[in-house]
Amino acid sequence: MLAEILRIDPNYKIVGESGDGQEACDLCLDLKPDVIVLDARLPGLSGVDILRRIAKPLKNTRILVFSGYESPALVREMLETGAHGFVEKTAGLTEFKKGLETVANGGTYFGPGVAALLRNVVANNSPASGIDLLTDREREILKLVAESNSTKEIAQKLGISVKTVDNHRTNLMRKLNLHDVASLTRYALEIGLIDHRSNAWVQ
Repeated sequence: MLAEILRIDPNYKIVGESGDGQEACDLCLDLKPDVIVLDARLPGLSGVDILRRIAKPLKNTRILVFSGYESPALVREMLETGAHGFVEKTAGLTEFKKGLETVANGGTYFGPGVAALLRNVVANNSPASGIDLLTDREREILKLVAESNSTKEIAQKLGISVKTVDNHRTNLMRKLNLHDVASLTRYALEIGLIDHRSNAWVQ
């Protein structure tokens, strides 16, 4: 729908689009667009994962996150990873267009819901997100744990020993102060590391 709306706007030219995280990441790196509109949650790779992979090679690309889900941890993660703006989908298309124009012209823009959320975070002096303390391998293991993989399955997928997986999981639980799979899964959902559609059992 967004693509169709932008196609009739003479200010923009769409060079690519995708609903899959890995494909979207590959397209961005290949096409090197001036502006990227990114959802926080995509199958394959999350929006945060995509940002981590494209931030350095596409340092001149402007990025607006347009997402149906926002939380303090997710917004902070997206901004620190390279996004220039974040508009919640509930804000509507008019707000989206304002955000896109502002970001495309070099500015920073937040939808009203995200702006209120950020003000609340500052007012409450919220501590830094624990995700910043995790290594890349611990992030990988967090994602796989949250996707309901067993320790043995994780070891096989990453090509490491079961003991190494256990050590990494112990470390990430300590850093995040979370002590069971359900808590890890909720946290991974909150920061957009996994898609809620594959974890419908989480309350």
